[in-house]
Amino acid sequence: MVKVYTTPSCPYCLTLKAFLKKNNIKFVEIDVSQDKKAQEEMIEKSGQMGVPVIEIGDQIVVGFDKEKISKLLIIKY
Repeated sequence: MVKVYTTPSCPYCLTLKAFLKKNNIKFVEIDVSQDKKAQEEMIEKSGQMGVPVIEIGDQIVVGFDKEKISKLLIIKY
């Protein structure tokens, strides 16, 4: 499962979600600006307060690192 921790005002989050949709990757979006528990979970997993944070299986990616995300999802670009 792919989880995307986001906020509505984050431009990189929008880019990430568009990238995942373009590649037909299903994901769960978690708005950490509205969910304090999810925000704490994201910080615990990533050590970061910034978004986006992407959880792919047991891997955490901070920011929209297209190359790393693609490798983890096995997307050719």
